[in-house]
Amino acid sequence: MHYLLPMLTSFILVALLVPVMKRIAVKTQFVDRPSTRKIHAAPIPLLGGVAIYIACAASIVLFSRNGNLSYAVLIGGTILMLTGLTDDWFKTRSKDFPVWPRLIIYIAVSAVPLFFGIQIIGVSNLHFSGMIFFPVWLVWLGTMAWIFGITNMINFIDGVDGLASGIVTIASAALLVAAIVKRQEDSALIAGILVGACLAFLAFNFYPAKIFMGDAGAIFLGYTIAVVAVDGAFKSATFVSILVPVLALGVPILDTVIVFTRRLLKGGGLHRADKLHTHHSLMQWGLSQTQTVSFLYLVGALFSLLSIIVVLMGV
Repeated sequence: MHYLLPMLTSFILVALLVPVMKRIAVKTQFVDRPSTRKIHAAPIPLLGGVAIYIACAASIVLFSRNGNLSYAVLIGGTILMLTGLTDDWFKTRSKDFPVWPRLIIYIAVSAVPLFFGIQIIGVSNLHFSGMIFFPVWLVWLGTMAWIFGITNMINFIDGVDGLASGIVTIASAALLVAAIVKRQEDSALIAGILVGACLAFLAFNFYPAKIFMGDAGAIFLGYTIAVVAVDGAFKSATFVSILVPVLALGVPILDTVIVFTRRLLKGGGLHRADKLHTHHSLMQWGLSQTQTVSFLYLVGALFSLLSIIVVLMGV
């Protein structure tokens, strides 16, 4: 029950902050303008991610008792939110934020949790009892690769109204259940905060969206859920526990694999913006935005349900 208050707090804060951020965005012309690559037909306020960040950060400060997990989320999340906000500002002025500075920041921030002891240290031995511990370089590489990857994957799927916020809600709910079952209170707390914040934001972001989270929100959410997964599901490092976040985040992971494969086959750059994402393909096949998002919600929910079953079987 003590996870409900932080969840409710982040929910209420987002519900209160989004209208404020919407007015600020309209007044300052901090809006996402339509283009040939984008689906929306009118300018949309682009400061929703700031509301999500403030709500999550405030809730973590108020309720979290684990300094290490809180510090990792707040320090890394703040840097990424500001980086995403800068990228969003460039977009509102029809400019491009250079790729290399962003890439360097993303890589550097993916190392932040390691300094707070949040890391993938090894896996259980499937044939014998005990653990197979990774060498230090592999601990760093594995942890950073996971956090960097998920951070970007959530950003990649933020291309249709309500998709990223809905998928993060579903995945966070699965990680919340897994953490409660495993009695990992700190991970459960922050997962619950994510559920509350994203669920409230979804009310404003579902089609037709009244506000976007922008890169500021997407990379903050991606980073936070990735760190929660490392601190929670990856902590026990069993084969079963590793499956949990991979399944819970199955939609963005599968989407990225499909998109990168298609880009490689086409001979294009891996990070070049295009319309090869799963949500674009579904809409090209005739589904509406609502049908596309609902279908991907269903897939995400099935993956998350499977992850919960895996947790319960492994208890």
